[in-house]
Amino acid sequence: MSFDTFIRLVYIVAAALFVVGLHMMNSPATARRGNQISAVGMAGAVVGTILLIASGSVTATGTLIWPIIVVGIVVGGGVGAYTARTVKMTAMPQLVSIFNAMGGGAAALVAIDEFVKAVGLGPHTLGTAEVVATVLDVVIGSVTFTGSVIAAGKLQGIVTGTPVKLPAGQAINVVLAVVALVAALYLLFVGQVLGILVLLLLAALIFGVTMVLPIGGADMPVVISLLNAFTGTAVAMAGFVIDNPVLIIAGALVGASGGILTKLMADAMNRSILNIIVGGFGTGDVAAGAAGAVAGAAGGSVRELTVDDAAIQLTYAQHVIIVPGYGLAVAQAQHAAAELAGLLEERGVDVKYAIHPVAGRMPGHMNVLLAEANVPYPQLWEMEDINPEFQRADVALVLGANDVTNPAARSDPSSPIYGMPILDVDKAANIIVVKRSMRPGYAGIDNLLYTDPKTGMLFGDAKDVLTQLIGAVKGL
Repeated sequence: MSFDTFIRLVYIVAAALFVVGLHMMNSPATARRGNQISAVGMAGAVVGTILLIASGSVTATGTLIWPIIVVGIVVGGGVGAYTARTVKMTAMPQLVSIFNAMGGGAAALVAIDEFVKAVGLGPHTLGTAEVVATVLDVVIGSVTFTGSVIAAGKLQGIVTGTPVKLPAGQAINVVLAVVALVAALYLLFVGQVLGILVLLLLAALIFGVTMVLPIGGADMPVVISLLNAFTGTAVAMAGFVIDNPVLIIAGALVGASGGILTKLMADAMNRSILNIIVGGFGTGDVAAGAAGAVAGAAGGSVRELTVDDAAIQLTYAQHVIIVPGYGLAVAQAQHAAAELAGLLEERGVDVKYAIHPVAGRMPGHMNVLLAEANVPYPQLWEMEDINPEFQRADVALVLGANDVTNPAARSDPSSPIYGMPILDVDKAANIIVVKRSMRPGYAGIDNLLYTDPKTGMLFGDAKDVLTQLIGAVKGL
């Protein structure tokens, strides 16, 4: 067996580990092990590539190639390890966006490097397949890079979460698309000129910004998923550019899974992906008003609860469903929620958690937060499974979830969220909502749940309120 053949087998094993790891991520119980298996596969692919370079089977020009590889591994691995260990769970969506940006940008750089080495500074003829892969890699990778940076900025609050409508924004996008198309056709049918590739690169980078800026914060979970699919596609194109099968397979897996997840999330919001991209839906975070501001939604009235009243309802209930949302993440209240649930279970209360597909700011955001608080996996119920349970729930405890609990999605055809599948919180016998104020959520609309006669409001930071509830429950 030749050395090249051995490395190809290493790549196949790495790809198989990617598939196994991705499959194991379907369940929270096996997701951690799946991630570890995928990491082993990636480590094998990296080591195999380094061995190929060392053997001379892969052309690597320049006297600094090995220092660059070592520095890249040390710096990149060090920054990645430090970030993964220190990032707050509330900042995880931003980190995922940055990872998307790095993946897309790196893939684009691979194609640009190969193009420059092959073409140089003058016209040259490359194969059609190489040009197509290069063009797709540069376009998709560049759009992913800038788009993900803007998405991370929106999530972090550096960029406003409200839709930013640029003057003649649609016209700008059309012009950028035409420029990119003309540049791609020139590279394919006229000649491979570096200046034309730079023009294509700039058009794609700008398009990534103009595509994401007009999208509201309410759609960021779907946008992150879509950009993740873009990253995978760009990586696959980079694999075609440098003829690396493990990149092709890994990129295809990420692109396909990200695309499927994006479609599922768009369906969960009852909206098309195209509508999300061009619709500019969502108003972003709204500053919290005073806790005493209790003007009811849509002119209705709300009923405030005391902590003691809420504690009595929870303690003497038989079935309680906790509904976590972004307010829980902002307050970092997942540990307090888990402690309260534990106290209730000690008193014989059946406790479940209702997880909406787009709750939070990224796919699986609530699952990650609750896993950090060591909430048992069997207590996490997805929307389609938990909705029938609300009818027999004595109390539904809503922790910062807004739009995903709004009955207007079922009852008001004029509502922007009409038709979006929601958690059937309003069907519980009693409802307790923990919220900082009566201000609307990312969708920018009032929540009809808050004026339901069965609903009692507890105003305040989720962590502070839960801490008070824990003390009250212990005192009963």
